[in-house]
Amino acid sequence: MQFTDTHCHLDFIELNQHMPALFSQCQNQNIHRIIVPGITAKRWPRVLSVCEQSSQLFPALGLHPWWINKATEADLALLEDYLKSQKLIALGEIGIDGGIDNIEKQSHYFVEQLKLADKYQLPTLIHHRKSHQHILPILKQLRPAKGGIIHAFSGSYQQAIQYIDLGFKLGIGGTITYERAKKTINAVKRLPLESLVLETDAPAMPIDGFQGQDNSPLRLTNVFQCLSRIRSEPAEQLAEQIEYNVNQLLFQG
Repeated sequence: MQFTDTHCHLDFIELNQHMPALFSQCQNQNIHRIIVPGITAKRWPRVLSVCEQSSQLFPALGLHPWWINKATEADLALLEDYLKSQKLIALGEIGIDGGIDNIEKQSHYFVEQLKLADKYQLPTLIHHRKSHQHILPILKQLRPAKGGIIHAFSGSYQQAIQYIDLGFKLGIGGTITYERAKKTINAVKRLPLESLVLETDAPAMPIDGFQGQDNSPLRLTNVFQCLSRIRSEPAEQLAEQIEYNVNQLLFQG
């Protein structure tokens, strides 16, 4: 079995300072690819530099909603320059966060980045928090051609199906390791296996049992084990289909 972490912030110092050892440990656990998303224009060069360290690392660049108040139209122009000059696996991390203010500005930058993703034929990595009601109408209106991943999916079965119908995969991470996340666990049990991919969001979102610690891409196997307990398919079939899903979405070009 092989695994891909579709969302891991390796450019953050918490992980970056341990890179050589981390690479070796990931290989030992058959974690053979990691997608590294960018969150601000200032950090994009760092993401690209980190990904140059290994052929198993793949960059995505975007403007994360948490820092959108500092974003400018010049950042969108710079992002397009990177899209023209760099080989990116996706555009992201982008999205809307209902837990912070300025939904109007968040929505503007979300829409503009979705348009860039379509222009350059890239999937997107979409952040959500208390914001399905903002994100889904935009996606239904724009219908991104290459779809993408709903990062750290937490929501109902009905919400998940709406994303799947729009061509998106669902990023399954540490949320399902918490017994209290019953709504999301019940959704993940029922969803088409073809719609699922794995992620950690390291160093954020520690899994159950590791609260208070920096998360790590090494926890991807824990997420997979938890998913295996939730789903009815044999582990081998589960792992094989999830890798196929990643290949289909991110590595066909």
